[in-house]
Amino acid sequence: MNKSPSDLLESGQSVVLQNAPPRENLSADLLAGLTWALVNIPQGMAYALLALVNPAFGLYTLMIATPVAALFTSSVFMNVSSTSAVSVAVGDAMLGVPADQRAGALVVLVLLAGILQFLAGVFKFGYFVRFVSNAVMTGFMAGVAFLIILGQFGDLTGYESIFSNKVLQTADLILNLRRVDYATTAMGIITIMLIFSFERTPYRKFAYLIALMGVTFAVAVMPDFFTDSVQLVGDIAEIPRSLPRPAMPELRLIPSMIGPAIAISVIALVQGAGVSQSYPNPDGKFPNPSRDFAGQGLANIATSFFQGIPAGGSLSGTAVLIDGGARSRWANIFAGLFVAICVLLFASVIELLPMAALAGMLVVIGVRLIDTRGIRTVWQTNPFARTAMGITFLATLLAPLQVAVAVGVVVSILLYVARQANQVHIVRWVWPEDGYGYPEEVPAPKKLPSHEVTLLNVYGSLFFAGASTLEDNLPAPEEARNAVVILNLRGRDDIGSTFNGVLQRYADTLSRNDSLLILTGISTEVQDQLLRTKALDKIGEENIFLATPQLGQALNQALRAARSWLEQDTTETR
Repeated sequence: MNKSPSDLLESGQSVVLQNAPPRENLSADLLAGLTWALVNIPQGMAYALLALVNPAFGLYTLMIATPVAALFTSSVFMNVSSTSAVSVAVGDAMLGVPADQRAGALVVLVLLAGILQFLAGVFKFGYFVRFVSNAVMTGFMAGVAFLIILGQFGDLTGYESIFSNKVLQTADLILNLRRVDYATTAMGIITIMLIFSFERTPYRKFAYLIALMGVTFAVAVMPDFFTDSVQLVGDIAEIPRSLPRPAMPELRLIPSMIGPAIAISVIALVQGAGVSQSYPNPDGKFPNPSRDFAGQGLANIATSFFQGIPAGGSLSGTAVLIDGGARSRWANIFAGLFVAICVLLFASVIELLPMAALAGMLVVIGVRLIDTRGIRTVWQTNPFARTAMGITFLATLLAPLQVAVAVGVVVSILLYVARQANQVHIVRWVWPEDGYGYPEEVPAPKKLPSHEVTLLNVYGSLFFAGASTLEDNLPAPEEARNAVVILNLRGRDDIGSTFNGVLQRYADTLSRNDSLLILTGISTEVQDQLLRTKALDKIGEENIFLATPQLGQALNQALRAARSWLEQDTTETR
C-alpha cells in the first residue's frame, strides 16, 4: 500500500523507536555496515570528484543519505548512496558553474532532485515500474553489472583512459596493455583471490574485510615496492576530519538547476527501481516502488542541507551489504554511522587503502550481480524477450542509464504490440448434427459458406494491429449469399476504434451480399461504444445480444435469431 507523507514519517520513527535490531541480527548488520563503510568511503570521494565538487561532499552523502533513506524506504536492503551515473550527471551540470559557486549550486541541485523524487513517491509514480518488463530489467541489471566491472579496470591496472564511456575505456586499455602497472594489477588480483579463498572458510563473513586489510598491510610494510606505483585513497584527496556543517540553499540558483535536477532524479529513481525489484524483502515480497521513491527523496532533501552530492539506489552498495551479511535495514543505518566514526577517528588509516584493492572487491561484486539464471530464463522464454533484454543491455553499456531503460521500455511495448497482433486467432464453433452435446473448435473457414450460420470466437488482443490482423483473417464474404456470421465477444469491455471500424466494414460487405452480422456476448460498455460511434446503424440494434450472467444464454439467443433469419430469407427467396 502506498503511504502518505505523514505515514512515511511515522514509519521512520517506528524503525528507530520500535524496531531496534534483534540481538541475533546485530553482529551481522554491524559487520555489513562496517564493510560497506570501508569500501564506500573512497568510492564516495571518487564520486564527488566525478561531480566536480569537494571530495568531502561525497562522504557527507554517505553519512546523511544512507541512514535517512533506510528509515523511510519500503526496501529493507536497498542502499541509497552516491553512484557513478548520478555523479557523472552532476558533473555535467557543474561544468557551466564557476568553481567558487559550485558548493552553493550543489545544495540547490540536490534539494530540487530530492523534492522531485519525493513527489514521485507521493503521487505514486512507482506504478509505472510495472511497465518495465522482466526482460528489460534483466538486461538493464546485467548492463549495470558489466559497467561496474568495466569501471574498475582503471584502478585495477593503473591505466587512465582518455574516454568517458566504460566500453571505450576497456577497448582503450586492451590497445595499451604495455602501459599497465603490473604491481597495481597484482594487488587487485590478490584481493580477488583472498576474497574467494576466505569465503571457503569459517571466516567467510569477514572475507571482504580481511582481503582489504591484508593488501593494505602489504602496502604499508613494503613501501619501497608499492608506494610509487600503487595508488592509495590518500592520493585522490585528503579525508576531512570533521562532520558536515549545515548549509542553506541559494534560491536565485533554482531556475538554472531545474533541468539538471529532473535528469538526476530520473537516473536515481531508475537505478533505485532496479535495485528494489532485484532484492526482495526478508518476507519474500518485493518493495513498494512509490515508497522507495519518497524515501530516496527525503534522503536527498536531508543531504542537501549538509552539502552532500545526490544519492540514489546503489546496486553495488546493496550487493556489498548483502554479501557482507546484512539482515535488516539497520545495516544501512550502521553504515552511515560507521562512515562518520571512520572519518573522525581513522581518516589517516583509510587514506592508506589501495585503490586497486577496492577495485578488485567491486569486480567480485559486479560478477555476482550478473544473474545468469535470470538471463537464461529470459533467453529461453521467446524471441521477443530475448530481443528486449539484448537491446536494453547494449543501451545500458552505450547510453545514459535513463535513456537505456526508456529504450528498453519502448522496445518491449513495440514487441508486445507486434506479438499480440500475431497471436490473434479465429476459430469456428460447430455443434454435432443432432444439435446436442458440446461444440467443437475448428479452424475458421477462409471463405464464408452460403446459407449457413458461422459462429466465430476470437482469441487475442483486438486493439491496434490486432484488429487489422483479425480483419485479414475473417472468412471472406464476397462470394457468400444468405449467410450469417455470429461473432462472440464475451469478456471484452472495450473494443477500440480500429476494431469498431473492422466491424462496420465487415457488416457492410455482408449486407451487400444479402448476409448478416450478429454480435453476441456484448457488454454494456461495448454497446455504448457502438451506439456513440453510429456502428449500431450499420449492424442493427436487433443484431446485438448482450452478455448475461448465465453462460451461453446470449449465444443461444443469437443462434435462434440467426436460424430464424435464414429461414425467413430462404422463404422470401422462393
